[in-house]
Amino acid sequence: MNKFDVYGLGNALVDMEFEIHDQFLQDNNIDKGVMTLVDENQQHELIEQLDTFEGNKASGGSAANTLIAVSSMGGSSYYSCKVADDDLGHFYLDDLKSANVDCNMDGKHKGGITGKCLVMVTPDAERTMHTFLGVSSELSPYEVSEEAIKNSSFCYLEGYLTTSESGKAANIEARRIAEANNIKTALTFSDPFVVEHFRDGFTETIGDGIDLLFCNEAEALSYTQKDSVEEAAEVIKTFSKTFAITLGAKGAAVYDGSDLINIDANPIQAVDSNGAGDLFAGAFMYGLTHGRSYEESGILASKASSIIVSQFGPRLRLEQYQSLS
Repeated sequence: MNKFDVYGLGNALVDMEFEIHDQFLQDNNIDKGVMTLVDENQQHELIEQLDTFEGNKASGGSAANTLIAVSSMGGSSYYSCKVADDDLGHFYLDDLKSANVDCNMDGKHKGGITGKCLVMVTPDAERTMHTFLGVSSELSPYEVSEEAIKNSSFCYLEGYLTTSESGKAANIEARRIAEANNIKTALTFSDPFVVEHFRDGFTETIGDGIDLLFCNEAEALSYTQKDSVEEAAEVIKTFSKTFAITLGAKGAAVYDGSDLINIDANPIQAVDSNGAGDLFAGAFMYGLTHGRSYEESGILASKASSIIVSQFGPRLRLEQYQSLS
């Protein structure tokens, strides 16, 4: 029996989330609904303006949110990442520990500055992100834990890592180790902007194929360069044995290796879409590693996502996670 349900690696970022209005984005020439990489000075200037808005702070990054969901629902997970020896770095690792996520950085802080992601949420629940990667931009194959991968059911790769050569190399090395040891590989496309601008990097990361892909409709259409989900699904089948495409208010399309299954959405009043895709992936892999079928895992993941978008912040409370499992 494997020690971990899911091993993952990704950008370790402290999420600083703010409720804003659309005019703020327009006044600051910020593209709505996507993730933009910025330098430290750009981010600092934006933080000064955001101080007037209500906000909160949590350890984050796409893969981290997914792994926290797996562990909080009663599973087990391991995270390879990179943080600095600063206040936010210590906050980040303490937050992971409190969520029962094992980590390669335990007691091994590095120099530099811990990365931060400014998440700006507008009244329509859309999230816009400005990210300074900090020391996380140096994540490399050195941080990949071969032992942890060998002792996991899934090796989960974060799409955001394709934005740096060392991060992409880390994903590829993790996939290589997983394949050599018959560990299932899973990948999230992470963000439409990343898929559009780093498409070749994803193709390198995927290699000869993966076992499970997570993406939303925009990402699926962008990567496959198709005009419909049905057409995109046919292309995805050529490189991923199974997949889940989230469709917002239309639910999700899950492919179990033989059938494309429609998963109904749970009607809710959306407040904040930040973290919905991450939680979907976490709940889905929790389901698969705890005896549920692809359809049952899709229903679980859809329910989890509906809860998180109905409240502010990228994570659920512990009792909410546990009520799902």
